[in-house]
Amino acid sequence: MKRIFLLIATNIAVLMVASIVMSLLGVNSSTMSGLLVFAALFGFGGAFVSLAISKWMAKKTMGCEVIVTPRDQNEQWLMDTVAAQAKAVGIKMPEVAIYASQDMNAFATGPSKDNSLVAVSSGLLYGMTADEVEAVLAHEISHVANGDMVTLTLIQGVVNTFVIFAARVIAGIIDNFVAGDEEGEGLGMFAYMAVVFVLDMLLGILASMIVAYVSRKREFKADEDAGQLVGNHKMIAALERLKQGPKNAEMPPQMAALGIHGKTSVAQLLMSHPPLESRIAALKS
Repeated sequence: MKRIFLLIATNIAVLMVASIVMSLLGVNSSTMSGLLVFAALFGFGGAFVSLAISKWMAKKTMGCEVIVTPRDQNEQWLMDTVAAQAKAVGIKMPEVAIYASQDMNAFATGPSKDNSLVAVSSGLLYGMTADEVEAVLAHEISHVANGDMVTLTLIQGVVNTFVIFAARVIAGIIDNFVAGDEEGEGLGMFAYMAVVFVLDMLLGILASMIVAYVSRKREFKADEDAGQLVGNHKMIAALERLKQGPKNAEMPPQMAALGIHGKTSVAQLLMSHPPLESRIAALKS
């Protein structure tokens, strides 16, 4: 219930802010071109704001503790390994962090290749062998080097624009159709907003499928690059180990797409990660 309330509140807030900004810019969203500008402004704007604050959000959401001065040999090894891999792929040293979780997982995020964060769970750091952890780190470093955060942000911006634009076009068609009846009053403001909200939700699911598809493709690429960086056998071993790890702890939904280990979902098309079996088979072939 709380998530639904926040979703509705956010949608209303976006509409209010959109109306104010469009008025200040002098853009008439009642025209198709004005609506498209409106959709692109908020579609890409929201995506890039999320990218800009991604490191901060990750640290707060996951409770990440950034390593400044290594406290033990494990943390020193972690820092040295990330530094060596970053140098090998030609990016600046990312921030390195650990977060408390029994789940064996890791993620990379950040607004650019040279301003990134690589974080691992305590379950992964202390539950895997050094070779397996090295492979997972190589996978995350590959995500950074490939610019996957920016790629997914651009795609998210495109699909956001589509959702905002299409939802309001369809709502306008419905409004005009209703206005053609005997009463000729149309939907009215609140009914129109309700239709837009429902369409945002339905089209948003379709958009999420597109983003998830691209995310799965980027996972295969990161696995391949990690295999080239540290050896395919290490990457395969890490994925095999993930299959045996604890299944009770999960990353929050907003962070799931960033992790090494995507949880299996009934809705296969909405999975941000391919099944581990498929990733292992791809590496072996």
